[in-house]
Amino acid sequence: MFWQKEIETAPRPEILKLQLQMLNNTIERAKRSKFYSKKLENISPLKNIEQIKELPFTTKEDLRSGFPYDFLSVELGEVVRLHSSSGTTGNPTVVYHTAQDLDNWANISARCMYTAGARKNDIFQNTMGYGLFTGGLGFHYGAERLGMMTIPIGPGNSKRQAWFMQNFATTTVHILPSYALRLYHSMKEDGINPKKDLKLKMFFIGAEPHTEELRREIQELYGLKAFNSYGLSEISGPGVAFECLEQDGMHIWEDYVIPEIIDPDTLEVLPDGEEGELVLTAINRYAMPIIRYRTRDITAIIVKPCSCGRTHRRITRIKGRTDDMMIINGVNIFPVQIEKTIMNIPQASKNYIIEIGEENYMDRLSVKIEINDDTFSGTLEDLEKLKYKIEAELKSETGVSPTVSFVDQGTLPIAEGKVKRVYDLRKKNKF
Repeated sequence: MFWQKEIETAPRPEILKLQLQMLNNTIERAKRSKFYSKKLENISPLKNIEQIKELPFTTKEDLRSGFPYDFLSVELGEVVRLHSSSGTTGNPTVVYHTAQDLDNWANISARCMYTAGARKNDIFQNTMGYGLFTGGLGFHYGAERLGMMTIPIGPGNSKRQAWFMQNFATTTVHILPSYALRLYHSMKEDGINPKKDLKLKMFFIGAEPHTEELRREIQELYGLKAFNSYGLSEISGPGVAFECLEQDGMHIWEDYVIPEIIDPDTLEVLPDGEEGELVLTAINRYAMPIIRYRTRDITAIIVKPCSCGRTHRRITRIKGRTDDMMIINGVNIFPVQIEKTIMNIPQASKNYIIEIGEENYMDRLSVKIEINDDTFSGTLEDLEKLKYKIEAELKSETGVSPTVSFVDQGTLPIAEGKVKRVYDLRKKNKF
């Protein structure tokens, strides 16, 4: 049941004691970097873990301004790998790893998958992208550490994905939730019933916000368990938090990171149970320690202990990002609210996009949904009724009156990686 039982079930006082020791070591390592040598020069060893609040935040803008080497805390000769963002909006954010960092990352990724029930005899198919993106390699090395036969197939090419699943009896898959839906419909067109024709047991889903309703839809379509995962490249990649068999929040591994929840406006630390922005301090990184990184991800720490026996706290499903929030005529809306509503209407197709435009100086929210056999029963009257039903449900959920329209199947963009749902068409100088 446990990958590392002693640490996964350690009493809370022991975890806090370990965190304090690792945090003080991390601060000393971080001081060797150009960036933190200035930020932390007056910081003495902390006496208790609550003093973490006295440390400065680190932001994505800091990482960009420190490009390329200001965050490096070891000699360049000790670095064995870097990962990087695309840099399409400025300097890329670059993250460095020593051999010890990669070993720690593989171990925590293996712990995640073992926690969800994966074992040595499982066949693991990794549909995530490899390369500079951390999602593919993080799970890849974790799966190999666990001992699973690993198929590094990468993203896209649904027919090939299904062929490998059939011929190698894949049991375990790392996959984007949006791609899981697209892959199912590709299989359906090819006459493959994943419940009968494949040996799938579990999906690991993440890398994009999604609702509980979408997770249930995936589980029902494939007849398996889908476990939520959470990670981000700035901290290392996937493996920061993962669901156990209870599927009731993600255990955040507190021997690797110290989580805090802050009010994104006041920057005050919030108590467990309150929703806010997740802040993470990585306490076992060597090449590039990160102190109090503002993830922009919205979540909450679950107060109730998990019945699985692990003592590492859990976070709720990521609701969205503070910078993903849409403001429609002064009303704050997260894209997952739209998805949650659509998922709860069985006749609605699950492929959709959100467009935000302007009309007579007011914002207009539009949702375009692909039509399919379930959506169109044969009469335009029924289609019109479905349109009104979705509009009413969306207004009830968001407080904004949207316009819903149906488009032909295959009309909306197809993404090989993370799906793009929101298109803001408003004039940029308005904000």
